[in-house]
Amino acid sequence: MMRIVMLLMLILASPALAEPGDVQRFPAKGPATAQLRLHGSTDIEVFGTVIADYQRLHPGTEIIYEDVIAQDMYAQYLRDRHGPTGPDMLISSGMDLQAKLVNDGHALPHRSPQTDALPAWAQWRHEAFGISYEPVAMVYNTRTLPAARVPRTRRQLLELLRAPDAPLAGKVGTYDVERSSVGYLLATQDGQRGSMAGALLGALGDNQVHLEERTGVLLDKVSSGQLSLVYNVLGSYAQARIDAGAPLGIVEPEDYTLVVLRTAVIPRTAPNAAEARRFLDYLLSPRGQQVLSREARLMSILPTQRGRAPGRSYRPILLGPGLLVYLDGLKRRQFLDAWKGSTQPR
Repeated sequence: MMRIVMLLMLILASPALAEPGDVQRFPAKGPATAQLRLHGSTDIEVFGTVIADYQRLHPGTEIIYEDVIAQDMYAQYLRDRHGPTGPDMLISSGMDLQAKLVNDGHALPHRSPQTDALPAWAQWRHEAFGISYEPVAMVYNTRTLPAARVPRTRRQLLELLRAPDAPLAGKVGTYDVERSSVGYLLATQDGQRGSMAGALLGALGDNQVHLEERTGVLLDKVSSGQLSLVYNVLGSYAQARIDAGAPLGIVEPEDYTLVVLRTAVIPRTAPNAAEARRFLDYLLSPRGQQVLSREARLMSILPTQRGRAPGRSYRPILLGPGLLVYLDGLKRRQFLDAWKGSTQPR
């Protein structure tokens, strides 16, 4: 009986009350005066620190956060947007899908001193806003891949994949672009930027590349040694694991490093649009950017808040209509057919 009582006390004392699925409720810290429902592709363990700080400023706001992958977020919004649990804000690294929502008239505009401070490439039509930036990296296991063999460029990765002793055979991973929206975005960007993309995909396929939908699963496998290297993944998640003691190293490719924006959109059907606007202004404020950077380990979009200068090889993916090209149904099918033809074992 005493154990049951103690368990109940722990549950009641928890700052976030779990709902079914990947939904967590953060009750207001004082008399409830507002509610905010967020759909985000950032793990709640990462974004929870941001929510906690916002509630210090606005203790009357209850926040409900649903952790959902970018592709499902887009489809779920279109399906359920008029329902009772429609989101007030969508926060996603799937820049292309966020841009499509804006293009198709599903976003509310917002303009404030905070949004006006954004770089021009980090907002579109005052309806989609970058809240952090994310270098795309190679992550490797420092115990299974010797430092002398760690690739620093895509060409070096290609050479390692083709090495006679096959050190990465069955030990390399990346996103499954059929299931991962950010993986699809990165693969199409690679295809547009480099003539090496096709050869690299073929070499990944020859090495029985392991495909996953989520960054966390890929990092679990490389941390455990099941994989030695993963390609084209979001670097901030890996850095958090390194800080916690995982045997990982991060390489931002020297030929070019893609930079993804984590973007926020306020849907036109948002039940609590005013609170969403207030939360967006917080995210883009110096305080919010500092919390994103220091606590959530997501890189600040504002130059004045960055802990380090962007690398020379950084190539930001621009937020705008160019992202819509590979969302065309025919182009997507053609790209996926070619991608599967390259990555599947031959």
